[in-house]
Amino acid sequence: MNRITELFNIEYPVIQAGMIWASGYKLASAVSNAGGLGLLGAGSMYPEVLREHIQKCKKATDKPFGVNVPMLYPNIEEIMNIIVDEGVKIVFTSAGNPKTWTTWLKERGITVVHVVSSVKFALKAQEAGVDAVVAEGFEAGGHNGREETTTFTLIPMVKEKLQIPLIAAGGIATGRGMLAAMVLGADAVQVGSRFAASVESSSHANFKQAIVNAQDGDTHLTLKELAPVRLIKNKFFHDVMDLYTKAPTVDDLKTLLGRARAKKGMFEGDLEEGELEIGQIAGLIHEVKPAAAILEEIITDFKKAKQEAVSL
Repeated sequence: MNRITELFNIEYPVIQAGMIWASGYKLASAVSNAGGLGLLGAGSMYPEVLREHIQKCKKATDKPFGVNVPMLYPNIEEIMNIIVDEGVKIVFTSAGNPKTWTTWLKERGITVVHVVSSVKFALKAQEAGVDAVVAEGFEAGGHNGREETTTFTLIPMVKEKLQIPLIAAGGIATGRGMLAAMVLGADAVQVGSRFAASVESSSHANFKQAIVNAQDGDTHLTLKELAPVRLIKNKFFHDVMDLYTKAPTVDDLKTLLGRARAKKGMFEGDLEEGELEIGQIAGLIHEVKPAAAILEEIITDFKKAKQEAVSL
């Protein structure tokens, strides 16, 4: 047991990230059943769809699971009330001020974790009363912090200042990566991209194959004027790069982005016009596997790497 496994009452200190268009009840329940902590990704769910996934997840597992909630969600109050109504006891918040909802959630018996990308925001989350922090390096897929601090440097800097449990995220898909993060001071790891390429992920098969096919250098952080996002380089990405050569305004970028780009790419499988959000670690992901097999592989690799390190 460590501080995170005790906090969540789970077997392994591995959290499956709550990713949009990937983290439905099938993935969350599979990870929880295998001994980690599964998260539903509320960011791509209408309120009643989230309620449905929570109810299905409760039927699919008797283990703890949680919900990741981007606080910029337009239906945030409805989402939070559904979480309370359905008896979810773990909430990961992101993309907003942790002071807004932390006290309200904790008063209702919910464990709260906030996702940050800097020491400054980790301390603000701690001051807001969260139970733990996810510190995410800019290797991560999807929306990123503006600081562009790598996981390898972010984790020890946050650890130096933080008193509450710390979860490392960004560029972690293997047991060796997990060991490295924990040596640097993390109590647990959050894994996104590796679980996006799982059998149970709700993402489209085309997107899963694109993850498997990706090599080093195939992802890039862009659209920083809107919200920094790491994408696989495809036609849409190159359209963005072409637009940048013309000194675009924020409105120009918004017009090109349009609506539902992420859904088009990751959920509907349009590999040309869709937004394909994945981390740099995709270069180490070589096949789509069941979530339980992924978690077992991570833990086995972690134990082996730890033993090798001890023998040095």
